[in-house]
Formats: sequence, C-alpha cells, structure tokens
Amino acid sequence: MPKKGRRVKKCEEEEEDVPVKQMKMVNGSAAPLCFDSPRDFFQSLISPVGLDEFFQQYWEQKPLVLHRSDAALASYYRSLFQLSDVKQLCARGLQYATDLNVCRCIDGKKKVLNKAGKVKFSQLKKDFEEKKATIQLHQPQRFKDELWRIQERLECFFGSLVGSNVYITPRGSQGLPPHYDDVEVLILQLEGQKHWRLYQPTVPLAREYSLEPEDRIGPPTHDFVLQAGDLLYFPRGTIHQADTPSDVDRSTHLTLSTYQNMSWGDFMLDVIPGCVFDCMRRERGMRSGLPRNLLTSPSVGPDVNKQLCAFLRRLADDLERENHELRSTAMKRDFISNRLPPYLLDQADVDPVGKPPSLEDTVCIRFKEHLLLTVEPSQENTDEATELVVFVLHSLKNKRETHMMGASDDDDDDDDDNDDEEEVISQGLRFPLTHLSALKQLLHSERVPAAQLQLTQDEDKLGLMLGLWSEGLLRVCQTS
Repeated sequence: MPKKGRRVKKCEEEEEDVPVKQMKMVNGSAAPLCFDSPRDFFQSLISPVGLDEFFQQYWEQKPLVLHRSDAALASYYRSLFQLSDVKQLCARGLQYATDLNVCRCIDGKKKVLNKAGKVKFSQLKKDFEEKKATIQLHQPQRFKDELWRIQERLECFFGSLVGSNVYITPRGSQGLPPHYDDVEVLILQLEGQKHWRLYQPTVPLAREYSLEPEDRIGPPTHDFVLQAGDLLYFPRGTIHQADTPSDVDRSTHLTLSTYQNMSWGDFMLDVIPGCVFDCMRRERGMRSGLPRNLLTSPSVGPDVNKQLCAFLRRLADDLERENHELRSTAMKRDFISNRLPPYLLDQADVDPVGKPPSLEDTVCIRFKEHLLLTVEPSQENTDEATELVVFVLHSLKNKRETHMMGASDDDDDDDDDNDDEEEVISQGLRFPLTHLSALKQLLHSERVPAAQLQLTQDEDKLGLMLGLWSEGLLRVCQTS
C-alpha cells in the first residue's frame, strides 16, 4: 500500500441538525460525484454498477472495468490532477523518494531514476521527456483538496485507511514491471490513455507486494485501454502491468488503495487476546501454570497441543454461547490515528460549540463518522487489579499533511512535553466501563435528551456530556 502515517466549514449551531449536501463547483459546474454520504459517494463512483452487485460479484473476486462516455465525468477526473500540478508542487519543496519517484520499466525490471534532495521541475520534465520516465507522486491528497474530499469519503465508507498515488507516464513507456499488491485497488484514468494487462493471481488476496516475472504469469485475463473518465477495480493479489500507447502524448491516472491488513486473520489477532484475558478471569484452568521447562524445551509435545486445543474450543464455545462482545483495539487505534480528518475542517470547528450541556437539554454527537469507541484495560499503573475502561477516539486533530506518510523523522526529536501531549491525544477520552451504554446510545441516536442517558447518577450524565463537549464532540441541539 502507498505510505501511511483539516478544514467541514463551520455551520451555525441551529443548522447542524440538517444534512448539508456538499456540492462543490469544479470547472464552473457541480462535481458529477455525489458526496451526500459515504455510501452515496461510493455508489456514484462505481456507477452504473450497483453496490450489491459490486460486493457480491467483484469485491475480492475479480476485476471490474468501467468504460464511460461521460464528458462531465472525464472533465472532473482531469481536474483532480495534471502534469501542471507537479510543477506547482515542486515550487513547494517536494523531495525525491519521500514525495515522488521517477522510474521506468526496462526489460521487465524497475529502474529508479531519482536524484538526491529536492525535486527541480526542469530536471523532472527532462527525465520525463528524454528518458521516458514515469512520475509517481505519493499521497497527493496532502496537496489537492478534492482528493482529500474523495479519500475522506472512502475512509468513512470502508472503515479502513485509503492511500493514493498519481502516475504520469509518457508515450510509449511503462513505469512498473508486472507485480501484485496487498491492497484493493481503484484506478481513475484522469487524462490520456493507459493500456492495462491483468493476470490470474498466483497468491489470491495477497498480504504483501511482490514482482512477478513475465515467464511465470501466463497470458493476461484482461487486456484493455482506459480513457479519461474510465474506472478500473481489481482485488489484492491481481498481477498487473500498464503502459502508455505510443500514439498518446501521456497518461495520468490515480490509484486509490484500501483494505491493507483488514482480513479476518488480522481481526482475530486483534480481538483474541482480549477474549483470552476475559476467559482467564473466569476459568481457573486458564490460570494454572505451564508444565515445567516448557519454554526451554526444544519442541512442544502432543499433551500441550491437546490442552491448548481444549482451551481454544472452550473459548469458542463461550463466545458463541454468551454472545461475547469482541474488543478490537489495535486495529481501531491504527485506523483512527492515521486516517484523514474531516474534509475542510478548521481548527475552530474542533472547539466546543454553544453553551455547556445541562440535564434539561437534548444533545447530539458531532463528527460521528470520525469517532469510535474501544474497550480496553486501563493504562494507569496501579497496585489494583486491572480494570476495563472505555476510550472515545477521534480523528479531528489528525494532520492531512502527513496522511499515509508514516512516522516523521523528526518525531524522535520532540521534547518530553510534546510526547506527553501526543500520548494523551492517542489515548482519547477515557470513561468508566459503566458509561459504555450511554456512549453507544449517543452514537446510535440522532439526538438524546440528557435526562434519558443510560446512566444511574445525574453527575455521571453531566460528566459524560461535559467531557465530550469540551473535546468538541457534542453539542446542545435543543433546549427544553
């Protein structure tokens, strides 16, 4: 997947109850994609294919090629990114390798033509024209607002990180050799044409990136040309290569990628430790000691395997019988801490809105799509038994400029005060486990009378509301 790692204009308080249709003007006309909701957006992106058809017949199964003859959509795609945008970004200090790669596929191998340091557009254009090199720009949503808007909607729709790359390839050239990726891929052809060849996966739903020599992949299962306004989807593991036809000046396409490390296996790795933790509290046998010298033994005997299988069966039976609530922690924290903030969010939008809530008010959650709950052990170091608490995590303070770019090299140089502040942000708001039902009530409802919050004590209701209000996550939507 491309590398990992704000401003919804502030509405007046009384208008926030009404859904706002985001119709942005592009080239003098409304954008042809629907941004009313994440679901509506994705439906408009893959139109005319319906959502049910897409997920039943294509998702994780086979490629989908959508050839379109829609002038408005083609014009909108071209507006998302062009070669002229690279020139403007070079003036802002793009760095080779970090922000941009220059490469070409020669004799089935990738040749990287990067220079050192900052990118000079004059040199970049020379490599593009004379060396037939492909320009690969990492995470352009950091610079282009409309790409931010697109990827923010996709992250809300999938509940997964969405990265992107822009590829600009000159005529008669190919940037990358045949390979497969560990992500679900959507290709938007922005300008020109691109000739694609797709092949049967050697590793279906692959978990890593890999090159594949042409003598191993056989004939292509799909061979086609995309034009501006066309869309291509293919599952992770799909072997692919693409080149710009010799009679086309250049090709520019946007690659959107998602669902990296989002498998059932990844989810099990995340939730099973919590299930074992709970089972150890209930089951004396789970707390009994291991056989002596088990860890130093060169191999594990059949008796140990048998006992472990018995524990796993008991754990599965308990989960099924008691409808145990699975607790995802690491995956949720990774997503919420690395995803994009809400589109066009200003810092003022994160501030508390309106008056502090009281028990006479009706309240509602703000930025609901960018907020989630985790239940996990308290992170406090105490002599008492470990207790479970609820964390409210949100992405309002995430930085669009570092989205999907990984950890900054400067992170280790921060002083202790900044480290403490970042730790508080990553932990989110913490509440007792008794507040979980009330938090779910707020998330699942459009609005809730404060007096009806599912908490016994009025002081707990006020404490919950004030905590969320202070973080900019709750507002008073009606006064009795």
